[in-house]
Amino acid sequence: MRKHVYTVVTVVWLLMLVGWMGSVSAEPIEIPSPGPKDTCPVCGMFVAKYPEWVATVSYKDGHSHHFDGAKDLFKYLLDLPKWAPNHQASDIKMIGVTDYYSLVRIDARKAFYVIGSDVLGPMGHELIPLESREDAEEFLHDHKGESIVLFDDVDLEQLTGLDVGVFK
Repeated sequence: MRKHVYTVVTVVWLLMLVGWMGSVSAEPIEIPSPGPKDTCPVCGMFVAKYPEWVATVSYKDGHSHHFDGAKDLFKYLLDLPKWAPNHQASDIKMIGVTDYYSLVRIDARKAFYVIGSDVLGPMGHELIPLESREDAEEFLHDHKGESIVLFDDVDLEQLTGLDVGVFK
């Protein structure tokens, strides 16, 4: 009987541990945070004023560019010659965005983005970064989003649509 109780307690403990681990967010990425004077290279806003929206491109040489949201980050990345003429995509070490729910900086290339929701960022309609597909689907439903896109699927037409309030 005693062995049975220990077995049950061990199984319950393991199930609780697995459940807890499944609910823990991924470790935040190590990427520089903006300082009080850092401005978005696309719109000129002071980025540190909006910590829940920060996105960052970190270069191999150690410097970084910060953005007041994923929308301006993608505008920058999709037209690097315009926004950063002395930089190449191959010079980029890491790209981070702030997860909407946890407010933790996550790898932008692995995030899921909701387009066309009722949540506005510092520059209006925004791509909302989320760490998991499940979070993105929940956010899409709860905030009347139009679609979920991946990093490589974001294009200038979608970004222009966000600026004018027309979503695809």
